[in-house]
Amino acid sequence: MGQKTQGLEPSVVLREESEEAAGSVLSAELLTNGKSSTQAEPPRKGGMEATGAASQPSAPQTTHPAVAPLAFLLGKWRGEGEGSFPTISSFRFFFGLRIGGGGWLQPVISYTQKTWKTASGEPMHAESGYWRPRPDGSVDVVIAQSTGLAEVQKGSFDAEKKTVTLQSELVGNASKVKQITRTFQVADGELSYVVQMATITTSLQPHLKALLRRI
Repeated sequence: MGQKTQGLEPSVVLREESEEAAGSVLSAELLTNGKSSTQAEPPRKGGMEATGAASQPSAPQTTHPAVAPLAFLLGKWRGEGEGSFPTISSFRFFFGLRIGGGGWLQPVISYTQKTWKTASGEPMHAESGYWRPRPDGSVDVVIAQSTGLAEVQKGSFDAEKKTVTLQSELVGNASKVKQITRTFQVADGELSYVVQMATITTSLQPHLKALLRRI
């Protein structure tokens, strides 16, 4: 087992914290209609029968139409994964991922993931950001990592194949990491997550892979 190269940022080594902390860093859950069924509604335009039951309004729309093609990814996922790279020792981790519609009628998706060591439960890494899907099937992404790295990624999605592929255009505040790619694919109720990374001394190589289930 080799030692980690001096000065190499952990980049995308991810980490899940406690159940309580997970909710605080994510966007709000999709809103539901919380109005009491016994609360009287104002009459509709044109009046209503005095003896008739009060009408309940339909649930408010909480996801922007632009987000709909990525519905296959929305929600909370959890599983396990493993990491490796030519310059570091291999490792295993628990993985938590949450992708939300935002609940605020904006054409963006909130994104947060964390990992922790399989053996000890010690937190390893966290990152969060936003995805903006486009009508042409492209997606713009910004991600901030707990290591201090910031990424600008662009990619594409295929709603029929339930896949998203991202590639970094900029990795900021990173002296060693030059490129990061991410691939998400949903099949048979499971989410496959694969990360590749390139540094100033190593070409693009597999770095992380995980298999998650929706919870």
